[in-house]
Amino acid sequence: MLSEPRSGRLAAWGNALLAGLVSPDDAVLAIVGEDAVHRVEGLPGESAPVGLTLALGRLRTLGVTGLRVALPAPGHPLGLSGPPEFNARALEAEEAVVCHGAAFGLVPEVYEAGPEGDVHVEVVWHVLPVRQAPPADVPSLGEAERELAEALREATEVLSKLDVAGSGPVAEAAIDAYRARAERGREVLAPGYPPRAVRVLELAQRVGLLVSLAYGNGHGGAVSSAEMRARTEALRPVERTSRRAQVAAYNAYVEERERGAR
Repeated sequence: MLSEPRSGRLAAWGNALLAGLVSPDDAVLAIVGEDAVHRVEGLPGESAPVGLTLALGRLRTLGVTGLRVALPAPGHPLGLSGPPEFNARALEAEEAVVCHGAAFGLVPEVYEAGPEGDVHVEVVWHVLPVRQAPPADVPSLGEAERELAEALREATEVLSKLDVAGSGPVAEAAIDAYRARAERGREVLAPGYPPRAVRVLELAQRVGLLVSLAYGNGHGGAVSSAEMRARTEALRPVERTSRRAQVAAYNAYVEERERGAR
């Protein structure tokens, strides 16, 4: 979890564009990131895939006023509201964007080609109908922040006992890369998001880094099957908490707009 999900970039910068806080060119540049190109397929009124600029403008005319993120995992339909077809596609991709104001959702399909170090990545966002209902299991920002702090304390304690916390040159390099990214421009979220959402997302990324390093460093000192199970049991709820917090942060823009409209 060293990089943000594509659905997070699409939702965050799409929301900033819908709010008139960034230009279409800047939004598309941020959404595409290091990928080669993004297209949108299945957009009402279009018989072929279209570019992001056209797609975001069309979604606005179709009534979309905001974008939410879903980061589902097996047994955990985080951020989803149905129907089953959309949920299944989102679960396969492990992420999706759900429109607010119109019953559409977007699921990415990623195509990669080329040798290691020179991989060409293209992304097609498939537009599908969604059920307009509250998203599943998304906490408030306050709840997410409290859960993250507790999960980080508990996981650090358990993983330290098992000698599997991030250590060694590979882990140190990953941490250095994360810190460099975090310092670069400080644009953790797009313009328009509340400071608390930025804080929650930063903490969620740190917690996700811990999980990635713990899984990526082999078994560490957890050499027995019982110790390996203990590590997995310690990491599973932490990873779940981190995903819930990410969704809460990315969805904060829409949640704040809804509260303001009441």
